[in-house]
Amino acid sequence: MKEIELKLQGQINRLTNHTFKFDERVGEGWFSAVYFLKTRDIVKEFCSGAIVTMQFFQKEHAVLCGTDEVIALLETFADHPEELEVHSLKDGDQISPFETVLTIRGRYEDFGYLEGVIDGILARRTSVATNVYNVVQAARSGGKNKPIIFMGDRDDHFTQQAGDGYAAHIGGTSAQATHAMNEWWGKSGMGTMPHALIQMFDGDVVQAAHAYYKKFPEDDLVVLIDYNNDVITDALRVAREFGAELKGVRVDTSRTMIDQYFIRHPEVLGTFDPRGANPSLIFALRKALDDEGFHHVKIVVSGGFDQKRIREFEAQNVPVDMYGVGGSLLKINIGFTGDNVELNGKPAAKAGRKYRPNPRLERVELKRIETQ
Repeated sequence: MKEIELKLQGQINRLTNHTFKFDERVGEGWFSAVYFLKTRDIVKEFCSGAIVTMQFFQKEHAVLCGTDEVIALLETFADHPEELEVHSLKDGDQISPFETVLTIRGRYEDFGYLEGVIDGILARRTSVATNVYNVVQAARSGGKNKPIIFMGDRDDHFTQQAGDGYAAHIGGTSAQATHAMNEWWGKSGMGTMPHALIQMFDGDVVQAAHAYYKKFPEDDLVVLIDYNNDVITDALRVAREFGAELKGVRVDTSRTMIDQYFIRHPEVLGTFDPRGANPSLIFALRKALDDEGFHHVKIVVSGGFDQKRIREFEAQNVPVDMYGVGGSLLKINIGFTGDNVELNGKPAAKAGRKYRPNPRLERVELKRIETQ
């Protein structure tokens, strides 16, 4: 797996603690499995002061994300975090199956109840970052650096947007759909028009585009063209109307729909699935724009795209300039495991587990961060 371009450019730095808006109930154990809370209480009474080494790993080739958040979590909710010895890889690091990504050494009673919370942070952030990375690589498999827009706002609970947007940034997306998705890395949301805007103008794409451009003249004009299920007709209408001012068109045709182009040209049917934003439709759209001299108009596609579908498009050299991807990026498919592998400086782990030193880990100095 290649190194992420962002990391090669030295743009990945640890986030500061104020970035994260933790629920104060984390410190009360509200989000920890009850058996961790009971173990903490038992240790305090019967084994107080026992020093453990907790080690975290997962089982895939992946792009690590969530370490900054975990470090901030420890600084905020662990007892005496400045006394913990923490070694960690960084957000954006490529990791291998069973590679140790984080170790925490200290009194169990000070941090042990956070084990499951840490697993969950690493699992979600790493899953999203890895999903995005794989999609970004798919979009580049045709030999061009085609951007990915992260459009996952409708595919999960809104409270997840900031963390997911950051993980998508680590994975390599160039733009995010909401301001919240950009919160942790200092950008703003990016987007043009939804179908609802065109509806407000009775399906007249040109009038909707005029209203958009008048209200947001500083934006690149990218017009959604599938509202009437006739993308070529509407693309040419807006291109003729706006000329050089039109920067792009977006095709978001439902995978249950067959565009009017195929109704007018049934002779091209028979060897492929004509539903949705399929390669034949995009080839025809590109040709129609080029035939009238609109070579500058970019084509953006969205709606049900994932790594597999993008690779299929790239293998066929479909003339797409940018992909909008949502739900497929939010599948949580990488689970992390935290194990206590040492007790008071000696090997001690359940059968099948052991301390796995990793020379890539870096020491992290923790300090106490008070909740607001």
